[in-house]
Amino acid sequence: MMKDVIALTPDMPDASAVVAGLFAGGPGLDVGAGHDGAVIQLRAADGRPLVSLEAPLLVHVPGEAERLLGGDVSEPPVPYWWTEVRASTAVPEAGALAGSVAGRLTALLGGSVWPAGAATTEVVRTAEGTAQAATDDDDALTVDVLTDSTAVVLADRPLLVLTAWLSAILRKVTDAGLALHIVTPPHVRLSLPLRTALAGAPNRWVVQDPECGYYDGLSGAVLHWQNGTFTPVVDETGERSAAKVFTENAPATGRQLGVAFRVTHRPDDSLVLGRALETAWSALTGATPAGWGTAEPINLRWSKGQLTNLARERSPEPTHLLAVGHPDRPAIATHRVTRAPDGVAEDITLTLGYGEDETPPLDAIEALARTLVAEHGLTSMLVTLRRARRDLAVPPSLEAPPIPVSFTLGAEDVHTIGLDHARRPPVDLQPVPLGPTTRPALYYPLGDGTDAQAWTVLQRLHAHLRNEPAD
Repeated sequence: MMKDVIALTPDMPDASAVVAGLFAGGPGLDVGAGHDGAVIQLRAADGRPLVSLEAPLLVHVPGEAERLLGGDVSEPPVPYWWTEVRASTAVPEAGALAGSVAGRLTALLGGSVWPAGAATTEVVRTAEGTAQAATDDDDALTVDVLTDSTAVVLADRPLLVLTAWLSAILRKVTDAGLALHIVTPPHVRLSLPLRTALAGAPNRWVVQDPECGYYDGLSGAVLHWQNGTFTPVVDETGERSAAKVFTENAPATGRQLGVAFRVTHRPDDSLVLGRALETAWSALTGATPAGWGTAEPINLRWSKGQLTNLARERSPEPTHLLAVGHPDRPAIATHRVTRAPDGVAEDITLTLGYGEDETPPLDAIEALARTLVAEHGLTSMLVTLRRARRDLAVPPSLEAPPIPVSFTLGAEDVHTIGLDHARRPPVDLQPVPLGPTTRPALYYPLGDGTDAQAWTVLQRLHAHLRNEPAD
């Protein structure tokens, strides 16, 4: 299991600070680099990897350390440097060694170390041993267990997030045709971006449970290790069972508003991406996003220009981005930019968290749809509401499903389907035209997010719009 220690420093860890940190294990350790120099490894004399020091990240977004590490973290004023030190538990002393590396950085640069109490400046000696030597192969999978079918990562931190390291592991695993299984204790939560990245077979979030052994943190299925992978336990009739702890947790008191939409633009040298996301964010929170990035922690101040430049550099390949809100309103978005047959598409899912005594802004949704239609080329938008945690963290327990609030169909698809057909669904709702009367989009109100029958209405509406026969 990787033990993470994080140094948060006001000044950049320069070469001398890094060298001081690397001497935490004394002069007998070897140093190697990987991933084009982005990772420095401390290795035992026999080649065993002990500690990996990630490239420092300059964080400009306030509240990220508290969001990802918990309320007891001491976060310096922005901007500050975030340096992750990962220790392999294959060597018992590696955790203390990581704490000494991080402690030496903060002793020289100021700042703080997470978790509290992990920092030391003592030299940590490691036991002698024999192991297969490590390599400098950037394509090697640095995971805890690797079989013919599955890469297993063991992790333990309050909120497990889509770091640059985990994102790279996921890409390599996918390219190799393997499954990624992340194993955690039951107190761990996932961030929404990581939950999205792990969704669907063959990847899994595997939770350790003293009663049943292991279970899937997203589905609840009891799991066991068989033939080199975690697989559901089935009884003699072939039925799967759910872990008791997964279904018995008290329901969440907060709510999450989900806004999933697509906008499509004609290709243009002057095109600026991120405008539709900024519009939605402002309409629902009264502020623009606080920051954006490609992994967590999200480190860059919100900038549509920088976001656009990155997407242009990566084109024609898709670009996957994240955005986060200000600390007073939990909000996070995934943002995917792709080439579309008719131009450039932005697929955005914005999720906002509300406490028990807060009211989600459902009354702002129709006006938002109208603006996205008029100014941003809205293709479609689905808005949902559900009972879930205000902080947007994903627990390893059963959560209430989202309930549809509204669906908006863009003008182009309404025109293709036929306006007369699209505005006469076989359900008890009256669509609202948005935009020019000769070529409108249609906004379909589905409810206030409290009646699960809205899913039936939405399914019948979709079948009608696709000209499918009624059930």
